[in-house]
Amino acid sequence: MKTRFVLIHTSHAGNVGATARAMKVMGFGDLVLVAPRWANVLRREETIQRASGALDVLNQARIVATLDEALDGMTHLCATAMTPRDFGPPTRAPREHFAALLGAPDSLLKKELLAPAGHGLEADLASKPEGVAFLFGSERFGMQNEDVYRCHVALSIPTDPNFGSLNLAAAVQLIAYDWREALGGFAVQPATPEPQLADAAAVAGMLAHWEQSLADIGFLDPASPKKLMPRLNQLFNRAGLSPEEIHILRGVAKAMRQKAVQAAAKNTAPADTPARP
Repeated sequence: MKTRFVLIHTSHAGNVGATARAMKVMGFGDLVLVAPRWANVLRREETIQRASGALDVLNQARIVATLDEALDGMTHLCATAMTPRDFGPPTRAPREHFAALLGAPDSLLKKELLAPAGHGLEADLASKPEGVAFLFGSERFGMQNEDVYRCHVALSIPTDPNFGSLNLAAAVQLIAYDWREALGGFAVQPATPEPQLADAAAVAGMLAHWEQSLADIGFLDPASPKKLMPRLNQLFNRAGLSPEEIHILRGVAKAMRQKAVQAAAKNTAPADTPARP
């Protein structure tokens, strides 16, 4: 689905770069700037630094003079406006609105929005839109009323009621994340490889090593072991030990045996013969 992020009258070059980065990590690349403060904002050093590698998004971005130009080809417009207004589009949380917009079958919000008083959303929610645009106003003043009024919905990110101020790029990141999740999301990339599990023979060998070591230190009575070793077997099975962990536990068992041997040798050594006067 075509997705476009539109920044209106942006005044800080760093926010443009950070927006490009926020978009790229969520797999979006269509960025349009409406009359930004700096005509060369896409090439400014701060913009490039804050983009942190998302140069392809900056290279593809467009600067236009009017919002009409920025919205060409878009069929569903989402304002991001926190300031209450006397009238305008309904205010929705991003996730619930996206679920309704994409036709989630169990979405109660979709039924609500399709009601007669649905503020003109009926046609948009009856079928998936061809293009969705997310509009963000200037850092100081937000979106102008006339820009909000032309949108189908005003998205409001749920924040602490006592402090809802979000940096522009942070707001873009949150909206981009929720929209990507609604579209299907990305698979989580594992930070570490899945550990290889030790086989049964390795676990059995380690348990035998531990059984001897526990007997050496007096923790296990070989004549009456009861259920200690089967319980330890179940414990280690639940742990899902890797070969490296088996080596560590064998090292512990070896250290226990060495300490037991040293203690036994010390206890059986003859006492020092006192010197003759």
